[in-house]
Amino acid sequence: QLVESGGGQVQAGGSLRLSCAVSASEFSLDYFAIGWFRQGPGQERERVSCISSSNGPTYYRDSVKGRFTISRDSAENAVGLQMNSLLPEDTAIYYCAALGGPMGTMCDSAGDNDYDYWGQGTQVTVFP
Repeated sequence: QLVESGGGQVQAGGSLRLSCAVSASEFSLDYFAIGWFRQGPGQERERVSCISSSNGPTYYRDSVKGRFTISRDSAENAVGLQMNSLLPEDTAIYYCAALGGPMGTMCDSAGDNDYDYWGQGTQVTVFP
């Protein structure tokens, strides 16, 4: 099971760091692509960023490029999403998801429905 943490409330321009960890220690996230998705109020879910398995290529949606950074922490068996210069439009529930197998080697080619495991989400609220 994936568990997100690090959400909260910040003023615009602030920063938050989200973490996606796994509850089962025998489950290594290094072998999975990890995607971060978000769903804002009244909006459809959208992919924010992903990192391919074995620290492969990363992807960022245009609106977060230069502000968000995805990275692995293998020692903690976690994947982080550093979010800087936050904007009110970044307000959403953020979810992480894991994708195994060959599709995980190029996460930008995978769709939402390809992901195998999902977390419960963590709320991020950015005030103007």
